[in-house]
Amino acid sequence: MEEQINLWSKTLSPWLWNIIVIAFILFIGFIIKVFVKILLNYYKNKKEAEYSLLRSLVTHLSRPLNHFIPLLVANIMLPYLALREVYDGAFRRWLGIFLLISFASLVMSSIRVLEDFIYYKYDFNKADNLKERKIRTQLQFIRKLATVLIILITLALILLSFDNVRKLGAGLLTGVGIGGIIIGFAAQKSLGNLLAGFQIAFTQPIRIDDVLVVEGEWGRVEDITLTYVVLNIWDQRRLILPINYFIEKPFQNWTRTTSEILGTVFLYVDYTVPTDALRGELTKLLDATDLWDKRVGILQVTDAKERVIELRMLVSARNSSQAFDLRCYVRENMIQYIQENFPGSLPKTRFLKEPENGTITS
Repeated sequence: MEEQINLWSKTLSPWLWNIIVIAFILFIGFIIKVFVKILLNYYKNKKEAEYSLLRSLVTHLSRPLNHFIPLLVANIMLPYLALREVYDGAFRRWLGIFLLISFASLVMSSIRVLEDFIYYKYDFNKADNLKERKIRTQLQFIRKLATVLIILITLALILLSFDNVRKLGAGLLTGVGIGGIIIGFAAQKSLGNLLAGFQIAFTQPIRIDDVLVVEGEWGRVEDITLTYVVLNIWDQRRLILPINYFIEKPFQNWTRTTSEILGTVFLYVDYTVPTDALRGELTKLLDATDLWDKRVGILQVTDAKERVIELRMLVSARNSSQAFDLRCYVRENMIQYIQENFPGSLPKTRFLKEPENGTITS
């Protein structure tokens, strides 16, 4: 086969042979594009919730394969091209550079395929997703770090393909010690963030989707990058914090070991309120809602002030979002119950009136 190709290349004129080879390469790229498009259209008609390894491969690798395979075919067919010596070296070098960039893009997309598979194995949407959040946090950090390393290695290989850069690099090796110290001082904050990222990814004081209270703001961890953390605040604002903040400063993590949480509801009522009746009503309210996880549901008198007593209702929920809704539900219904059944037990201000005859009445 190889001999036949060499025979054809010698029989035809150089420019015609080169056109045929280039047309063959473009034809291979076109066939791949059509095939990938058919697969994509097929999977678009399927349910998004259904996981498929083939769909993940097609979704993430289709674009890089569109240019990687034609470049690979061009590299294989390179010995059969009829090029002048003056152009041959430059053409080979640039073809190798483009193939290297395309291969790096393919590797980075392959990481996404692995990420899809792990997300499928560890479902993030179930109620108790502590293990899944741990894995997702580590996986996101590793993916971003791997992407940076792939880009740096690719750039280094491209630069080393030029003779002048390679000679310059050999000359700079003698000053690498001093240069390393200078770079270390200049990039110490960036390196500190990178090390903080490693620490957070593997010791995990925070994870993706953790509920935090930071700088007085309540929100969920939306993203953890190599240098900063994005907190999705309850009112849809975004709080951006440097990643080493979570190593150096205190913060509240409401889902560190579990998402279950206790919520409190305070009411201030008159001394005449019948607490036993309120306890019975609280039990009825909790039994009537799915927001309560049936762990804790108590009512206690926690303080006695000058004019009112303080009632604290302690209730439990599966997560902080449900706890907030449960607190509002209990507060609204307990106030309504007191208004309808014990209006005289609502907070009131007493005063004494002294009549003219000297008898004191209230």
